[in-house]
Amino acid sequence: QVQLVESGGGLVQAGGSLRLSCAASGRSFGSYAMGWFRQAPGKERDFVASINWAGVIIYNGDSVKGRFTISRDNAKNTVYLQMNSLKPEDTAVYYCAARRTPYPSSKANEYDYWGQGTQVTVSS
Repeated sequence: QVQLVESGGGLVQAGGSLRLSCAASGRSFGSYAMGWFRQAPGKERDFVASINWAGVIIYNGDSVKGRFTISRDNAKNTVYLQMNSLKPEDTAVYYCAARRTPYPSSKANEYDYWGQGTQVTVSS
């Protein structure tokens, strides 16, 4: 079993930056692909970014390309999402997810473990 705990959310002005962290429990973290998703009120959960076990293969959602960067530190069992040039439309609850395979995916239903989420609010 893997437990994921997100942190780093908050309120920021448009154009600002935030870095989200996701701390994972369990000894298998280094072999799992990780992902970030987000869900705004009344909308479906959207893919943000994912990363393979080694931090080499990275997928990014179209809406965040060039602004958000996913990374991981396997020694710390942590995955990060650096968010720059934030826009009001980035406002959502951000979720960290783990997949019991080394390979990343943009599909939420291919992830096995989820965190509780952290709120990100971007004011205009």
